[in-house]
Amino acid sequence: MNDSESYWTQRYIQGQTGWDIGSASPALISFASSFPKSTRILIPGSGNAHEWIALQKAGYSQCYALDISSLPLEHLAKAFPEYASQLIHEDFFKHHGKYDLILEQTFFCALAPSLRAEYVHKMADLLSEKGKLVGLLFATEFEREGPPFGGTEAEYHSLFSAHLEIESMEVCKASIPARAGNELFFQAKKL
Repeated sequence: MNDSESYWTQRYIQGQTGWDIGSASPALISFASSFPKSTRILIPGSGNAHEWIALQKAGYSQCYALDISSLPLEHLAKAFPEYASQLIHEDFFKHHGKYDLILEQTFFCALAPSLRAEYVHKMADLLSEKGKLVGLLFATEFEREGPPFGGTEAEYHSLFSAHLEIESMEVCKASIPARAGNELFFQAKKL
């Protein structure tokens, strides 16, 4: 099952991390940099947490990386011991807290589609009163079995509208070349 700790840890051990672009997403870092350094930020399903590293180095003092697998978090704690207290080894669906900004970068597409409604509900629960969920979603259905799992803009609007108000969703202008034209950048807030 692709929602278990052992499944994701095995993917890291075998180097099956095709979702990892090797650096922070330009679109997410650009958006996050407009927020105050004291903003409480969560990056769920963070993996190697390139966005978390970039934001920590930029002085964001309350930026948290969460992953179900301890393996990438252990590597991050060794590489960045000064930020290790902001690494959370936990199942996203069991996590509690309130965040002003949640960054979505390949976590949604890693989850089985059957978990998507629960994902939206949990995101709404984790957002502070004026909090935002911002991220990238694949703009197409995939013909092969995932993860990753794709989707369509219409599907996302229908799904997210149960608990969130989508403020914008458009083809990302700052995608990495391999994903150009195939990512939607979206902003949503709690209803």
